Amino acid sequence: MRSHTGRRSVLTAAAAALAAPALPALAQQARRRIRFTAVFSDQDIRAEAMRGFQRDLASDFDVELHLNATLFRQGTELVAIQRGNVEMANLAPQDFSRQIPAWSVMASAYLFRDVDHMNKVFASPVGEDFKKMVRDQLNVQILGPLYFGTRHVNLKPRRRIATPADMAGIKLRMPPGETWQFLGEALGANPTPVAFAELYTALQTGTVDGQDNPLPTSRTMRFNEVTTQFVLTSHLVAYDLLSISSRTWDALTPAQRSAVQAAADKAIAESTRRHLAQEQECVDFFKSQGLEVYVPNLDAFRAEAQRRYLASSQSQSWPAGILDRINAIR
Repeated sequence: MRSHTGRRSVLTAAAAALAAPALPALAQQARRRIRFTAVFSDQDIRAEAMRGFQRDLASDFDVELHLNATLFRQGTELVAIQRGNVEMANLAPQDFSRQIPAWSVMASAYLFRDVDHMNKVFASPVGEDFKKMVRDQLNVQILGPLYFGTRHVNLKPRRRIATPADMAGIKLRMPPGETWQFLGEALGANPTPVAFAELYTALQTGTVDGQDNPLPTSRTMRFNEVTTQFVLTSHLVAYDLLSISSRTWDALTPAQRSAVQAAADKAIAESTRRHLAQEQECVDFFKSQGLEVYVPNLDAFRAEAQRRYLASSQSQSWPAGILDRINAIR
């Protein structure tokens, strides 16, 4: 009897021990881990926006932010998502175009008139088509475009610029690489590759006549000290794609997906608001320093750039009529 009773007691105790933590374990399983990787620094406006994303999801998700390229270096994040090594990343459109050539149009100059136009394009059927390409071919779900500035031309010569023809003979520093050099030509300039670290001196000595960057970058690097004007060409609306693994996305409940998308939308809106405010502050600062800051004939610049893109091999992989469709979005 003792043996039978003892065995029954042990089994009962074991069952109780197993049953006791069942509810906490289920609750813990309901929380999802999302690791986010990006190359921007923890001082970046986008970093603060992503900390808001983290806070908004804290009740149901464990969101880990890995910034400063501490988890994956630039250009490797997309493959990391595809291999399941990370759940979420900030991806450049150029990353997508390396695997989907049609996506190269989304990184071309004068595609978007401004950040508002960019957001409308991504919310349109055109944007849905491009997001579907990424989902179907790369197993990545795009949550939205994350704006981080618009590139403008900054010149040393006191030459008034209205159209691309006025840029003739201007030695414009552009980043090294065929795509960037082509962009310089599309602006009507003579593109000259110079390392970013050497750019201030190159402007100071006249090795180049100008450079292009978002206004906050030009202010941080003090390019205004060795130039006379900013021509607000708005030739490249700079953005990345806030993206999540399709495998992770599909494993979420509808309510969880809604929460993640809402948090992403909020982070994107806050980042955009702060970047636009920063850019306006830069305009006011440069004017206060005695530099000319003005808008040229953007229609002329856009028409010339798009003409050059369509005449080049770069557009061969683009969907037919894509520029007309994007230009028509208001």
